[in-house]
Amino acid sequence: MKMRWLSVPVVAGFLMVIGGQAFAADGKPNVSKDEFLGIAKKSGCLACHSIDHKVVGPAWKDVSEAEKSMSYKDAMARETHQIINGGKGKWTKVTGGVPMPPYGPRVSEGDREKLADFIVNIAR
Repeated sequence: MKMRWLSVPVVAGFLMVIGGQAFAADGKPNVSKDEFLGIAKKSGCLACHSIDHKVVGPAWKDVSEAEKSMSYKDAMARETHQIINGGKGKWTKVTGGVPMPPYGPRVSEGDREKLADFIVNIAR
């Protein structure tokens, strides 16, 4: 009997987590396009990226499309990691080998989450 009571809160918590992820992954970013572009501008992202066309780095719509088959959680983890650490090699055909520098030190955690959320949801 005691184990049954324990399972109810565990299952309820699990459903809340899954439900929250589904809501966030409904293709509607938790940040407006204007707020996203404001954060991207102040963070220096617009020097190399655009929503719909290649600048130096890939268009964010292309990044989102490449991550579309991933779960929202996995795509968010990938984007956040990329923002923090930068990278090289994933988009060599687009960038000509120009690496993305790490932006972790200059972009706050909250802004990284907003940037990643918007990018992930473009193609969803």
